[in-house]
Amino acid sequence: MLFFICGSALRGQPDHGNLGDAGFLREALTKARYRLHSVEDQHPGIYEVPNGGVALKGEVYEMSDEQHARLIAGEPPNLYEAPIELEDGARVSAMFYPRDLIEARGYADISHFGGWAAFKAART
Repeated sequence: MLFFICGSALRGQPDHGNLGDAGFLREALTKARYRLHSVEDQHPGIYEVPNGGVALKGEVYEMSDEQHARLIAGEPPNLYEAPIELEDGARVSAMFYPRDLIEARGYADISHFGGWAAFKAART
């Protein structure tokens, strides 16, 4: 299966090891349909919006059922898997965060960074 990674499991990020030996295929951008928030500065929370979205930078990996299960087992609470649309029109799996929880908890909107790695780099 193909999986879009856009958070703490990206290459160079602290949880990259959670991907095990999943195969890196390429860097990718999503369609401009998503918002990105910092969930307690630990991981991103993304969700789809009908308008006002941005393109998010990430990476596409190919993984086996076992690698996928391992990745999902290590994800933080409240994340859920759903399809995401990439700039080239491909639809692959990704991890999303419930918009209602983001709004209720007031997690910072960091969409203007265009990706988790850029946000983390700006904070150092």
